[in-house]
Amino acid sequence: MKIGIPKETVAGERRVALTPDAAGALAKAKLEVIVEAGAGSGAWFADADYEKAGARIVPDALAEADLVAKFHKPTSAEVARLREGSVLISFMYAATNPDLVQQLAARQVTSFAMDAVPRISRAQSMDALSSQAGVAGYKAVLVAAEALPKFFPMLTTAAGTIRPAQVLVLGAGVAGLQAIATARRLGAAVWGYDVRAAVKEQVESLGAKFLEFDIGVKDAEGAGGYAKELSAEAKQKQQEALAARTKDFDVVITTALIPGRPAPRLINKETVAGMRPGSVIVDLAAETGGNCELTKPGEMTVQHGVTICGPINLAATMPVHASQMYARNVTELLKVLVKDGQLKLDFNDEIVKGACMTHDGKVMTK
Repeated sequence: MKIGIPKETVAGERRVALTPDAAGALAKAKLEVIVEAGAGSGAWFADADYEKAGARIVPDALAEADLVAKFHKPTSAEVARLREGSVLISFMYAATNPDLVQQLAARQVTSFAMDAVPRISRAQSMDALSSQAGVAGYKAVLVAAEALPKFFPMLTTAAGTIRPAQVLVLGAGVAGLQAIATARRLGAAVWGYDVRAAVKEQVESLGAKFLEFDIGVKDAEGAGGYAKELSAEAKQKQQEALAARTKDFDVVITTALIPGRPAPRLINKETVAGMRPGSVIVDLAAETGGNCELTKPGEMTVQHGVTICGPINLAATMPVHASQMYARNVTELLKVLVKDGQLKLDFNDEIVKGACMTHDGKVMTK
């Protein structure tokens, strides 16, 4: 079986689905690895590094491979270049990309979505959503620190004592917890908030304080550990409670997402107007509508004296480690899908069943 790694075509993308180390491990497992020329250059992995690891450099990995692994969902043109009957592994977000799923089925491509790998203990090493969210959470704090016109840590100097920055992280999933830990390492005083009651202990274990509001919902944890959507009344109470507290913070980092739905609105324009001049908001949900009403995806703006950052694809700005982590996710999934060099799918396995989007010309999603 030929495992193909194409060069990503999304603007600004610097990650690659397989690193030379991972390619070498697959080659030792008797799998042929082909890498499109320049695929790893954005992450500082040269073609020579792949060749040294046992991979072969080719001009078009999509057309030649039996199994293609990539980061982003393929474009229509890329689907057309896939071999009929081949296998695809990538992020896919099938619920919001039904046309893509139909195209893959029509092409007889067996596809697996990295975003659909079940969140079970056995699949933790394959959880690419978590690995990339952790990268984004870390980088979000660095973005905030650069934009904030203050120090993060407390400093005692001859000119007096500088108080630490006050940081609030909204959403305590993987990205939020990583943001909390990073802000703490930089010396800020940190608070976390989430509608899921179970994460309070995790927030506090990182040395942060947990904000608690009475919004009429005891626990809003849904399937897979994600937060579920609140009622209109609970949303209103949440916005009011946050508006009363955000004025106390120098930095607000928002990470709240609901799978398959627009990002929940946590901060409205009135809340922004009430924040301290010079404060910073980093909205990691910018790509799906934003947690802040005034976020502009892909832009940094100043509104009401508050700097609002709406980064898109933030993990791509740290391509070396992001690629290494994703490569581990992919290779662990391959261990489930490929046996003795051949694709062997057991649809009684909940990982295979949950991640498979198309097979034998059929759409497998519910």
